[in-house]
Amino acid sequence: MIKVAALYKFSQIADPQALSIDIKTFLSTNNIYGTILVGEEGLNGTISGKENNIDNVIIFLKKIAGFKDLDIKYSYSDKNPFVRLKIKLKKEIVTIGDTSVNPNINSGTYVDPKDWNDLISDKDVLLVDTRNDYEVSIGSFKNAINPETKTFREFPKWVSDLDVSEEKKKSMKVAMYCTGGIRCEKASAYMKSSGFENVYHLKGGILKYFEEIDHSRSLWNGECFVFDDRVAVKHDLSEGSYDMCHGCRMPITDYDKQSTEYERGVSCPNCFHVKTDEQKSRYKSRQKQVDLAKSRNQKHIGQRQKAT
Repeated sequence: MIKVAALYKFSQIADPQALSIDIKTFLSTNNIYGTILVGEEGLNGTISGKENNIDNVIIFLKKIAGFKDLDIKYSYSDKNPFVRLKIKLKKEIVTIGDTSVNPNINSGTYVDPKDWNDLISDKDVLLVDTRNDYEVSIGSFKNAINPETKTFREFPKWVSDLDVSEEKKKSMKVAMYCTGGIRCEKASAYMKSSGFENVYHLKGGILKYFEEIDHSRSLWNGECFVFDDRVAVKHDLSEGSYDMCHGCRMPITDYDKQSTEYERGVSCPNCFHVKTDEQKSRYKSRQKQVDLAKSRNQKHIGQRQKAT
């Protein structure tokens, strides 16, 4: 059984490049796979490996100055959901497109999963899903607003398009959530900088809610998209029912795969008409290499996971 850890924390890092080298060295030694983004504003990533190795890595990361209370969500997989280890230097560990937004200075109020149901059941609360449209399509909290963003960079425009007076911004309550808590935390900082005063976000995101809230009490509908080869997880954190189109990285169902527009590793009904013939040809070649590697019981390092 493989242990998966989704983790992040906003905390100032003086020398991201030096830290990224230290992290890569330690994780490589422990045979860890996945991705960690390192920037001046903090750390963000999802990693996987044998349970004792993941535990060693978490101890190591928590010893970094400012990361003792690193936010971590755990789940398990029958197979490793990542094919390689990547440590990346980034200006933003989650990209909203505005480096002046700093959750280390000003962000919304954390809401623990045990208190989340009460908050979002209040009819006066504006509940906002800060994830991308394709993520929202397979699951969300009841009555949540979908900003219909394709990337997190589009969130500021959605906020600016809201028809809310400056006076209303001071009184209305806004509750936000995302997969692991990092996007809604940064989104809350953006909304605070935009004049909204009563902004709340789900601590640990959907994954922590799944960990701590029994299914019988859940206000979640559907599955939760995750950024690895599992594609989605159910409320019990077991692997979900969705597959992924490796042409457009969208979640797809068995019904989608029955379409004449679906070709494994190449296209699906979501992207068939927007991918060029050259792209499809390239994807076909890639899929042949993946199949060949699989027949040899090897990992194909050309497979890739989409970053959050």
